[in-house]
Amino acid sequence: MDKPSTLLVHFDKGSAAMANEIKADLEGSDVAAKVEAMKRAVMLLLNGETLPTLFITVVRYVLPSEDHTIQKLLLLYLEIIDKRDSAGRVLPEMILICQNLRNNLQHPNEYIRGVTLRFLCRLSEPEVLEPLVPSILENLEHRHHFIRRHALSAISAIYRLPHGDQLIPDAPELVERALASEQDASARRNAFLMLCLCGQERAVAYLFSNAERVTEWPDLLQMAAVDLIRKVCRSPNRADKGRYIKIIISLLSSPSTAVVYECAGALVSLSSAPTAVRAAANTYCGLLASQSDNNVRLILLDRLNELRTSHRDVMVDVVMDVLRALASPNLDVKRKVLDLVLDLLTPRNVEEVVLYLKKEVVKTQSGELEKGGEYRQMLVQAIHSCAVEYPEVAGSVVHLLMDFLGDTNVAAAVDVVLFVREIIETNPKLRVSMIQRLSDTFYQIRASRVCSIALWILGEYSLSLAEVESAISTIKQCLGDVPFFTVSEEGETTDSSKPAQQMVNSVTVSSRRPVVLADGTYATQSAATEAISTPSVTPGSLASALNLRSLILSGDFFLAAVVACTLTKLVLRLEEVQPSKVEANKACTGALLVMTSILQLGLSSYLPQPIDNDSYDRIVLCVRLLCNTGDDVRKIWLQSCRQSFAKMLAEKQFRETEEMKAKTQISHAQPDDLIDFYHLKSRRGMSQLELEDEVQDDLKAATGGFTKETDDANRLNRILQLTGFSDPVYAEAFVTVHHYDIVLDVTVINRTKETLQNLCLELATMGDLKLVDRPQNYTLAPESSKQIRANIKVSSTETGVIFGNIVYETSNVMERSVVVLNDIHIDIMDYISPATCADVTFRNMWAEFEWENKVAVNTVIQDEKEFLNHVIKSTNMKCLTPPSALDGECGFVAANLYAKSVFGEDALVNISIEKQADGKLSGYIRIRSKTQGIALSLGDKITLKQKGSS
Repeated sequence: MDKPSTLLVHFDKGSAAMANEIKADLEGSDVAAKVEAMKRAVMLLLNGETLPTLFITVVRYVLPSEDHTIQKLLLLYLEIIDKRDSAGRVLPEMILICQNLRNNLQHPNEYIRGVTLRFLCRLSEPEVLEPLVPSILENLEHRHHFIRRHALSAISAIYRLPHGDQLIPDAPELVERALASEQDASARRNAFLMLCLCGQERAVAYLFSNAERVTEWPDLLQMAAVDLIRKVCRSPNRADKGRYIKIIISLLSSPSTAVVYECAGALVSLSSAPTAVRAAANTYCGLLASQSDNNVRLILLDRLNELRTSHRDVMVDVVMDVLRALASPNLDVKRKVLDLVLDLLTPRNVEEVVLYLKKEVVKTQSGELEKGGEYRQMLVQAIHSCAVEYPEVAGSVVHLLMDFLGDTNVAAAVDVVLFVREIIETNPKLRVSMIQRLSDTFYQIRASRVCSIALWILGEYSLSLAEVESAISTIKQCLGDVPFFTVSEEGETTDSSKPAQQMVNSVTVSSRRPVVLADGTYATQSAATEAISTPSVTPGSLASALNLRSLILSGDFFLAAVVACTLTKLVLRLEEVQPSKVEANKACTGALLVMTSILQLGLSSYLPQPIDNDSYDRIVLCVRLLCNTGDDVRKIWLQSCRQSFAKMLAEKQFRETEEMKAKTQISHAQPDDLIDFYHLKSRRGMSQLELEDEVQDDLKAATGGFTKETDDANRLNRILQLTGFSDPVYAEAFVTVHHYDIVLDVTVINRTKETLQNLCLELATMGDLKLVDRPQNYTLAPESSKQIRANIKVSSTETGVIFGNIVYETSNVMERSVVVLNDIHIDIMDYISPATCADVTFRNMWAEFEWENKVAVNTVIQDEKEFLNHVIKSTNMKCLTPPSALDGECGFVAANLYAKSVFGEDALVNISIEKQADGKLSGYIRIRSKTQGIALSLGDKITLKQKGSS
């Protein structure tokens, strides 16, 4: 298929019919058989068959038929057959068709007239159309709107042909007269569109003459009017722009949601006046509330986000309207709403926003919401962001959120405890109440990670005597009785934490091999293990309260080490605040008993895994510390940890502040730019909106808002040479990468003294690239040039290759000549951009993504940080590891990099390198992503660039 087609019909290749069968059916008198034969003929033609002998049969037997279906199929047949010979002249048999078409245009049946007029819209042969023009014009005044509608479309299509203005020279004038008297909505739209395309001044005059009645127009015509205004106002500094804006403002009250949406978009593109932007924002918010389709909501949120980037001050006023979209059940909509709202926080609206989010958190407790756990996690993260930016609102939500420390959704519980950890450091006023609340709710926590962080908080921020004693008591209650298992004689097993009749959800693991005791008797050892969390557990029951014991007995010795460290800190602080040495020693003894019991459990051979070396060393260190405490060590344990955390928060805040400053940098006026004082402007006859618009335009001009950022050097880098200088045809391409498509502007120069005929640029692609345009033939004069544009669609983030050749003919050479082009490699860097994400999110994605590409480090660079910066620059990614973590010289660097593609794909990179004794770097760069393409492409890019080449 190498010809353009206006028709597409599904065809089953298994049921192909022969031309003589079709011919026989067409010559018969059975109408149904003729209909089927015509359908088969159309399908065969669409699939590349020629059927050269069929035309005369159609003229003789199908043309005279009065059946409407046959006449419609006849027009489809005429639409797709070749109407020109190889020399480009119209076939003489087409003249036979003209009389039939003229008869159809004067047919008493409206349907026949209408479909014939519609067929003429797709006809491009002036020789066939010229004798039909008078009949087409007569149909402009037909009584039925169906015919008038298609007559207007036909006139528009004919007038837009290369020499159409010679066929109907007064078409715009005729259409303008028809539009003035027309009542049918579709006919008026077709007429107005024709004027927009072929006589823009007439369309504008009609629009202004009906400016007061535009709101009464049908929605089809209103949409056409909005499109016209967009086109007319593309040129900057139009004097009558205010009149167009008034029309757009009036159309915002249209009952059609499509018109209202288009008007809001047009209004923002036309004017930067606060009144206009506010009207557009309110319109988008109204549509967001009224539309139920999730795709529509996502598009509206994208539009609102675009407004936020350029008109944040106006968007701040509609933040509560945007929040109402959280009522949508779709998580993607909720996520976009929260992201948008968090960028619009101000001291004025933060309390309202947090109160609304607090109500949403309470709603998630009911269990009625689908994916309530994920939604709660998103809300917690949003509240966390609000509280970090505006600490004064933390007090109103932190106690509510602490109820979710025992959430079954572990990710949400982790977010809550991280929020509590940050707020307790940044808001000293809330410390006492938060520590009390944490001690009261600690037994509800079921997840090991949440327990670890909560224990750290208790150890660092329990300062008074009552708080320290309460924290020690809470931890001991959650650990239960020690030791964790007992040894009894004669094979009987007992669990020290379980009195009789209170064995709840426990499993006893016994050794099959008896142990010989010191006195020579035999015994068995047993350890009670419990599930981390079981649905049957109720808060307050024994199994629920012993959450630390359950986790430790399941083999979580890292948590056991955290327990030991927390108890050590609490005992050290108790020694400072407890006047009674007896009580302090008693607490110290109790802590030592817990630690030794954990060590005893870890060294026994009856748990699935023994204690790891790191946890063992940490617990032993705590035991030694409590037995022999020095002032320096006490200072490290009681002060340095908290100081390090405070420093980490300060650095995080500093980084965020610096990023915000970088984003808010704006272009300034040049020293010799013209200054326009709008206060001296004449305000006569100008509305408030027009005045605001002029002021905003002046401000934009002054601050460089209208200047396009064009980097000529960068443009030159995008030009690729496709052929050699000695080739008869020289070609070079300028590659423009938009997000979802690539545009190749190819300049072809004929360097010979001969005319090149049928010159064609043939391209092919490899990877997820698709050619959009069909290649066309051109004729190139001697030493002349031609600009050829090719569009290529991109569907995923991976390196693609475009290759091809230029084919042409010359007058003295019979065979076609071919010039092979250089390959064009599409760089993955055009599709990924640096992005940020939380450490927790990075780890979750790292565990979830299945595609990994492992690249060995092979570079001449000998400095670890220099190599890291080189990889960051080469891959266009952002380093998530804070600079403070990369400080110092230790001969080893581990860092996480993150980027996001324009298609929403995540790219994760982990760099682990160390310096060898000979000064060379070794290690691995691991890339993970959800799709294979981005992982492989990034790996190839890193392999190519890592040696230090530019």
